[in-house]
Amino acid sequence: MGDTLERLGSEAAASMGLESSMKDELCMEIDPPFGENVATAEDWRKALNKVVPAVLVLRTTACRAFDTEAAGSSYATGFVVDKRRGIILTNRHVVKAGPVVAEAMFLNREEVPVYPIYRDPVHDFGFFRYDPGAIQFLNYEEIPLAPEAASVGLEIRVVGNDSGEKVSILAGTLARLDRDAPHYKKDGYNDFNTFYMQAASGTKGGSSGSPVIDWQGRAVALNAGSKSSSASAFFLPLERVVRALKFLQKGTDAYVNKWPVVSIPRGTLQVTFLHKGFDETRRLGLRTETEQMVRHASPEGETGMLVVDSVVPGGPGYKHLEPGDVLVHVNGEVVTQFLKLETLLDDNVGQKIQLQIERGGTSLTVNLLVQDLHSITPDFFLEVSGAVIHPLSYQQARNFRFHCGLVYVTEPGYMLFRAGVPRHAIIKKFAGEEISKLEDLISVLSKLSRGARVPLEYISYVDRHRRKSVLVTVDRHEWYAPPQIYTRVDSSGLWTSKPAFQPVSLFLSSGVNPVGGLGTQSVPLTDDVIYSGHIRQDNNQELTGDITSMETNFEDASEEASHQNQSDVGTKKRRVEENLFADGSVVADFSLNETRESKVENPNTIQDTVLMDYQGATAAAANASIAERVIEPTLVMFEVHIPPSCMLDGVHSQHFFGTGVIIYHSQDMGLVVVDKNTVAISSSDVMLSFAAFPMEIPGEVVFLHPVHNYALIAYDPSALGPVGASVVRAAQLLPEPPLRRGDSVYLVGLSRSLQATSRKSVVTNPCAALNIGSADSPRYRATNMEVIELDTDFGSTFSGVLTDEHGRVQAIWGSFSTQQPKRTVSRKVRRQQKKKLRPKPILTGAWPWRPLAGHHQAADREGHKEREKESYEIKEEGGEVALPSAFNDATSNQTEHGGLEQEECPNLMGKSIAPFLSFTRRQVLKFGCNTSEDHQFVRGIPIYAISQVLEKIISGAKGPSLLINGVKRPMPLIRILEVELYPTLLSKARSFGLSNYWIQALVKKDPVRRQVLRVKGCLAGSKAENLLEQGDMVLAINKEPVTCFGDIENAFQALDKSDNNDGMLNLTIFRQGHEIDILIGTDVRDGNGTTRAINWCGCIVQDPHSAVRALGFLPEEGHGVYVARWCHGSPVHRYGLYALQWIVEINGKPTPDLDAFVNLTKELEHGQFVRVKTVHLNGKPRVLTLKQDLHYWPTWELVFDPNDAIWHRKIIKAVNCSSV
Repeated sequence: MGDTLERLGSEAAASMGLESSMKDELCMEIDPPFGENVATAEDWRKALNKVVPAVLVLRTTACRAFDTEAAGSSYATGFVVDKRRGIILTNRHVVKAGPVVAEAMFLNREEVPVYPIYRDPVHDFGFFRYDPGAIQFLNYEEIPLAPEAASVGLEIRVVGNDSGEKVSILAGTLARLDRDAPHYKKDGYNDFNTFYMQAASGTKGGSSGSPVIDWQGRAVALNAGSKSSSASAFFLPLERVVRALKFLQKGTDAYVNKWPVVSIPRGTLQVTFLHKGFDETRRLGLRTETEQMVRHASPEGETGMLVVDSVVPGGPGYKHLEPGDVLVHVNGEVVTQFLKLETLLDDNVGQKIQLQIERGGTSLTVNLLVQDLHSITPDFFLEVSGAVIHPLSYQQARNFRFHCGLVYVTEPGYMLFRAGVPRHAIIKKFAGEEISKLEDLISVLSKLSRGARVPLEYISYVDRHRRKSVLVTVDRHEWYAPPQIYTRVDSSGLWTSKPAFQPVSLFLSSGVNPVGGLGTQSVPLTDDVIYSGHIRQDNNQELTGDITSMETNFEDASEEASHQNQSDVGTKKRRVEENLFADGSVVADFSLNETRESKVENPNTIQDTVLMDYQGATAAAANASIAERVIEPTLVMFEVHIPPSCMLDGVHSQHFFGTGVIIYHSQDMGLVVVDKNTVAISSSDVMLSFAAFPMEIPGEVVFLHPVHNYALIAYDPSALGPVGASVVRAAQLLPEPPLRRGDSVYLVGLSRSLQATSRKSVVTNPCAALNIGSADSPRYRATNMEVIELDTDFGSTFSGVLTDEHGRVQAIWGSFSTQQPKRTVSRKVRRQQKKKLRPKPILTGAWPWRPLAGHHQAADREGHKEREKESYEIKEEGGEVALPSAFNDATSNQTEHGGLEQEECPNLMGKSIAPFLSFTRRQVLKFGCNTSEDHQFVRGIPIYAISQVLEKIISGAKGPSLLINGVKRPMPLIRILEVELYPTLLSKARSFGLSNYWIQALVKKDPVRRQVLRVKGCLAGSKAENLLEQGDMVLAINKEPVTCFGDIENAFQALDKSDNNDGMLNLTIFRQGHEIDILIGTDVRDGNGTTRAINWCGCIVQDPHSAVRALGFLPEEGHGVYVARWCHGSPVHRYGLYALQWIVEINGKPTPDLDAFVNLTKELEHGQFVRVKTVHLNGKPRVLTLKQDLHYWPTWELVFDPNDAIWHRKIIKAVNCSSV
């Protein structure tokens, strides 16, 4: 497209990704004659003195993604057109089609809330209302509308909030009055069936809704868009605006709090027309006599006629009108202008009109029913698991050429995103039932149990001729509120919510349904009346054969291979799912021809046969080593999804892959160990695919080591069925003797197609100490660990286990996450790479990346809007200046209520390797100045530490109980010293003054390592913070020399076994030439991780996690609560309360912990302004105010309950929407 990009309200196309079709660049049409311009500088000064006070800055927040708009916050412009009634005119894309919260700031900085009262379904204008009595200190007058004053050559001024400068006055001259409506985006809002005006006024972001005034102070047009490559700006004519305003004024004579609902008739044929010149219409087949008749009947200077450009399927004009038809008469009148056609349609809503057209030289007459335009403009939506779903609007039906009213996914949220459903998808089938309207989808949802897995079929406009099928997993945990229906209330300007289905409640399925809706046994999660519904088994069988894996668009051959492997996984799973017995047993492919009666009569024989078949398949693997054949039945592929509503502890992605190994398998419990770069936090949905048996079942996080890089995941062996439970087994662990340098090992892992692969290698360093630096956005990093290095670099994408030649596990080959400084690339190289990686024109199942309102990568680390004022042009959205995002824990996030951001391509382990365009949406999570990028590496983690924790779980630990597969089991507690250590060679320690005595003692203790541990830092708020200093050398614990991290672990174990356990360790340290004995307290941690979070005003608040405290800083004001993430379209987005900071005070009262924070937020009322004091990670304090919005953003709490192993959501404070 080059330089021909057009912007909504002067939006930066580079930020919005907008596309334009500038087919009229060489327009040869004759414009009307120039008007006389007699205004003087004094005339303009008087006019501007009258106009400027009536122009105001609008700060709008789209609370949910809806129709063509994404959730976000932005600035724009509006102006008063009725002072007595309090009516403000602005653009439609400012008023928004969905839920919006907005404030207006007048010239003297007085602020008032504004509420939408009308947004046109097609044209780019809308109205807000405000209370005129709230403006007490400003004299202003309304700006009159004068559409008739517009003429070519008229000198104009555009007055508005251009580039976020509050008041800007841009000069220009009207050059055209008959420009085609600008085309902004192929999948977003576009105006049509109207002319636009054009002038070279050079407007930019923030000027949307600005009045275009003449020298008399009259508004002659409404600023709407511009071209990014030039100074051209596009203005909307005001004729239809004046008509709509008159209807609103008839409803009331003065401002009222409850605005009377006024019906503004709007008619449509669901047909888009273009105005084409007479030469073009002749080429389309217009007869000469018809042209002469039209010229004679039209006003002087008419240059063309209206031609059909597109027809929406299913609309009144469908199958009656075709592209290329030339419109001649409407109800016997010659119609060549949009305004006249629209007037006839609006005046005949619900009635038939007669159209005479010419098609290829043939005259045709059709009678069409004029449809109510408001009836195909959605005013309600379903919110479920963060997804926004509503009937397909006329706007998007026109863009995509689908029927209006189909079930349309504006924002996939979590549940649909997890399944691979993209934005703009049309849901056609769900759980075996056809979906034609939103009520059908709600009916199916009301019958599903928690954790149920059901097929969903959808289509998208990028691949409209083929349905795609995915598997949707209903949320098992209460990550989100129950499904809600939001409905627009025009009298209040708000959207009210109600439960999508009552008194039906979701059930927690007691069994595993690989494909299906309801289990036969369900446990209600609420006290509501239970609706028992079941999905027919025959429907399930019909659909499972069509389930396909997610389709993605990869950039290189290796990624395509990975995609093919993923498809193989889906095929492998489908073969089993198609042949599931009711009791969970599985029949292999060779027994497909057997009858059900024979299976029932002799199930044991079949099970034995199937078992032998699977065991034989492993033994017959070509060229497989003994280690590979032994280990393959123990390997598991992980797929981990993290809901955006609870992305805690700085986790840097929503989607991970990895390989784990089964370390315990019995009839009632199975345990798998995996690295924490795959399972980072406990608030995750984990799916396990077994190498030995083609089945996918859910897993539950039961243990996260607080320091070391491993997690334990439990699964229910009964979910595998009798055959699967027999084939799958636990690996044999070999913790002793530890690996030594030169030992031969086998590295065995899984490909994405669940094929085992083994590689022989040699240990080069069995005790390499990790030294991973802190990430830009603090997140878990492995510390105080020694790992195993091999002589061969197998890359960073292959994980698995290290075994001896007999297949006994000696270590897990796990992934570690780190960050490295970005490499600087020249502009020439960057352009070459961009050209090389440009997406292909045809994307199969892929979805283009689109930034959210206010999202940009070059954001300020502290999130201060003041630092962003000079770069608004890179953050424009919808003609409004988008509020700076700063960072969203790391700037990118799919928000709870919607919001897709930049993606990355997952490699075999689900860690990012390159950006790509796809609806699998691997998130880039960066923040600050974005100087680092995520990397990963793999190393061996010795199995002996894992085996110790496993032994405690099996034998019965002394820690708190956790429900695992219906049985409460005591879980182990881990003793830690909240100090980060690193090794230093004794040769360097001698240079620091360490005595020969200690050097000899340490060499005698460990002649291999020849090192001493030094203090790198203490966690803020730890017991060691004020006792140890950076650089201290730890010589001994309880008078026993220590040389490695294992010695410290042994000291912890000895402390746990001692009778006099006061939790204290006697450390002998060397500091600045002196030996010092210090008593330091240890801490005890469980393996649950963070189990509580609060969502207040759209930000996720938690206790400071270890990675934050490892920075060595906590606020002095009682520490405070930590902001982990924030959501687009929320109050914290609107007012700039971003992540990576502590909230230390609310309204002057301290918030040292979550309990104090909850108690204070309970006292805050809806609409109340709150004074918040924060402290950033860099120690900089800040005070800001924000307005609490309990209507769209209630305060709620998410807590993990170990008694039922479920994350529960509890509302802390909200408003009753029924009373709004």
